Amino acid sequence: MSEMPIECTTREEVMFFDTDCGQVVHNIAYLRMIETCRTRLAAKMGMDLVEMTTSRRFPVVTRTEIDYRRPAKLGDWLVLKGRVTEMGAARFWCDFEVHRESDQELLITCRQCLALVQMPEGRPVRLPKEWTH
Repeated sequence: MSEMPIECTTREEVMFFDTDCGQVVHNIAYLRMIETCRTRLAAKMGMDLVEMTTSRRFPVVTRTEIDYRRPAKLGDWLVLKGRVTEMGAARFWCDFEVHRESDQELLITCRQCLALVQMPEGRPVRLPKEWTH
């Protein structure tokens, strides 16, 4: 893996389907947005959607830690920043932050652990050497 940290930024508008009856974003919507950012991050690591389906190796979330600091509301534009923070032999960790674009307010912090899994066997595999060096 290169010396430069692998990072990705995505942008999402809060839609009706992201909110509850009070027009506040519900927790599962944040995870969907983080999933989009993480998928773009994986592409920067060499695992775009085509590569994953060809190799049948997929980064699978094994743990999610999330802190909800402030609510986002209907119509807010959110900026999600993701980065790879740790790399082991079989797992890696990514950190995410969600900010409201209009005032840069930090709304969410999230940390996820992932393993690379060979499908259809469902067998974890070692991370590529180029990732860990």
